[in-house]
Amino acid sequence: MITATEHTNSWYAATRNSQRTWPALQTALDVDICVVGAGFTGINTALELAQRGFSVVLLEAHRIGWGASGRNGGELIRGVGHELDQFRNTLGDEGVLALKQMGTEALELVKQRIQTHQIDCDLVLGYADLGTNLKHRKQLDEELEELQAINYPHPLHLLEPAELKQQVVDSDFYTGALVDEGSGHLHPLNLLLGEVSVAEQLGVQVFEQSPVIRLEKGDRPVVHTAQGQVRCNRVVLGCNGYLSPDLEPWLGGKILPAGSYVIATEPLPAELCEQLMPGRKAVADMRSTLDYYRISQDNRLIFGGLCTYSGKDPRDIAAALQPNIAKVFPQLGPVKVDYQWGGMLGIGANRLPQIGQLPDCPAIYFAQAYAGHGVNATHLAARILAETISGETDERYRLFAQVNHLTFPGGRYLRTPLLATGMLWHRLKELF
Repeated sequence: MITATEHTNSWYAATRNSQRTWPALQTALDVDICVVGAGFTGINTALELAQRGFSVVLLEAHRIGWGASGRNGGELIRGVGHELDQFRNTLGDEGVLALKQMGTEALELVKQRIQTHQIDCDLVLGYADLGTNLKHRKQLDEELEELQAINYPHPLHLLEPAELKQQVVDSDFYTGALVDEGSGHLHPLNLLLGEVSVAEQLGVQVFEQSPVIRLEKGDRPVVHTAQGQVRCNRVVLGCNGYLSPDLEPWLGGKILPAGSYVIATEPLPAELCEQLMPGRKAVADMRSTLDYYRISQDNRLIFGGLCTYSGKDPRDIAAALQPNIAKVFPQLGPVKVDYQWGGMLGIGANRLPQIGQLPDCPAIYFAQAYAGHGVNATHLAARILAETISGETDERYRLFAQVNHLTFPGGRYLRTPLLATGMLWHRLKELF
């Protein structure tokens, strides 16, 4: 496996708080826990387990936060999973209610971690779901009712198009909005770097440039890298869309990596930022191939969208996103793009996070498939794994483990066209 020694050329990498690197694993270690993947899932699982007194090694194939956790749109949005009522037959009313309540807990967990450890990551509260048609307008009403039913603890506001233009986005593209004052946006790579620092202070041993080449399964698994190995009582795989398809084929078959892409413009005049996005909230629309965007602390428009399943990035991300930006902000005109980048998010067939153990090796746990809610859902998954592995409680773990996650048929080569066909069907449904 070829490892990357540098981050992708993103605005996040250019403005990260630390340039620190970590060594590669070049020895044999024996610890309680080995965590594979140093994104939000891996770092927070390591942190949570170290807090509970376990000895932990954290392995990253590239750089800390090199994958989706350090590249995403930076939106911290309530919720875990999508369309949770689909699991009512499996989990019952109480189980579905628990999932909905955990969506709020996940949000608060991230904010508490930032506050407790004073992590400098540009957290700004305020987020809005944006409808683009009349069906979305009805769905916004339903979402408000659902959140009120679970006593969501933050202010919520439904806005008509005219109010939306004055308070959220100066655009005629939308039919309505649901504003959530508890969600928001942040600098994800700086959050990660702050969290890995906390994990190290708790005793976690961190290694970069250490891709796992083989998992030796058993009661005490051995995790092999090119230059070292870790024998341990438990392994946690937190690789998500970047899981090597050859490392654990069963697990890889449960997820499909999908590309999403982001640009950061040059800094814009503060007055223009306030005109385009009054209140500087993060937003995302409700289409299956959605746009998501916000204004950064240094007055850049951070705009994301597109969705690819081919594994190939657009040749020119900025050019590919320009029509989307022009549709939302025709008044903006041409604007210089300073950074453009993409990353892989993980999508499962039912869009609920997958938390469980390998069927042929219960000592190996995993968490993946956050379907766009990764900033908060990863933190919740990490806590659930730590609760379970430590013996504290497995009640919430068993709730997720009850859900059957379909394997995408045909191996990795057939999964891509199948999902692309499915997403095309969703897009067609949105038109009618």
